[in-house]
Amino acid sequence: MEVELELAPDVLVPREETELLGRRAAAILRDHAGQATVIDMCCGSGNLALGIAADIPSARVWGADLTDSTVALARRNVERLALQERVTIRQGDLFAALEGEGLERAVDLIVCNPPYISTSRLESDSAHLLATEPREAFDGGPYGISIHQRLVRDAIVFLKPGGWLLFEFGEGQERQAAALLARTKAYGAATFATDATGKPRVALVQKLAGESPVDAFEGRGK
Repeated sequence: MEVELELAPDVLVPREETELLGRRAAAILRDHAGQATVIDMCCGSGNLALGIAADIPSARVWGADLTDSTVALARRNVERLALQERVTIRQGDLFAALEGEGLERAVDLIVCNPPYISTSRLESDSAHLLATEPREAFDGGPYGISIHQRLVRDAIVFLKPGGWLLFEFGEGQERQAAALLARTKAYGAATFATDATGKPRVALVQKLAGESPVDAFEGRGK
């Protein structure tokens, strides 16, 4: 998204599919009136948070990630691009990183590029990825969607009615993504953005108006 970032050996290297996610998010935000509040969950190097903030001057962006090294790198990139006034990086386990910030039901758009390769694939045909990048960036649990399950549930608490959730997923995971979203009964119909080969790689969905059973869920993130 035309921003220059510092990278590090223990942080995920951004890919083309994630730029597809970022550009779709920016396109939505261009139609948003006034300041937009955005969360980049699993922010990694800060590539999505910073790409969106650089492209959309009205965006106030919160990034969150789990590990010390990733958060430190993202914060260095925020300073590198002089976006400290509009981009804040927090550390914690998914949305727990943002508790106490007053963001519940206040967010216009959430983006996320979570780990989405199954543990078994990381031990076999995708093992080469671990030679240069950390397991935490790829391991999505037994079926590759463990983080997605938490994301689509916990995002409901933070999104405004009509707010957008956009997230990346692996090749062939679009049915699983659609099923996760439908199960919450809190989102409208999902649409998908496709990569250069025509494969669905990004889900786009809006939170419905009103409460849902998941809104009252306690102990989110556990």
